[in-house]
Amino acid sequence: MLKLSDTFLHEVGLDGLDEDEKKPFLRHIYQELESRIGLKLSENMSDQQLAEFDRILDKDQTTISSWLNANSIDYTKDNLYTMIQKKTGLDEGSEELLAEYCATKWLEVTRPDYKKVVADTLEEIKNEVIENRDAILGK
Repeated sequence: MLKLSDTFLHEVGLDGLDEDEKKPFLRHIYQELESRIGLKLSENMSDQQLAEFDRILDKDQTTISSWLNANSIDYTKDNLYTMIQKKTGLDEGSEELLAEYCATKWLEVTRPDYKKVVADTLEEIKNEVIENRDAILGK
């Protein structure tokens, strides 16, 4: 659950963007980040794993329940579940919260390196933005 904000713009030297440009720019960067992370995480995954993850992302409750049961995961006792609930504000016990938790937990189990992939990809994009800062600012 990655959030880009004015802090990101400051880190890449674009905090001087006009207010009406900030949100569309951050939205574009988020979409690019999401796409690149997805591609990197899908490397070395089987078609079965990709299909299962897609069903989890689609909030398929049968898949979510089956996966949690198959992996003996009691989400009610997992600090990750509580953290996601607090960050998202989703109702405890809701299908949306359970789906968000399951997607994150699935990545932890299936791709234990996912946090590093996210961090590395974010850093890669930051460097690209910094390299192109003048062009972005129209200088």
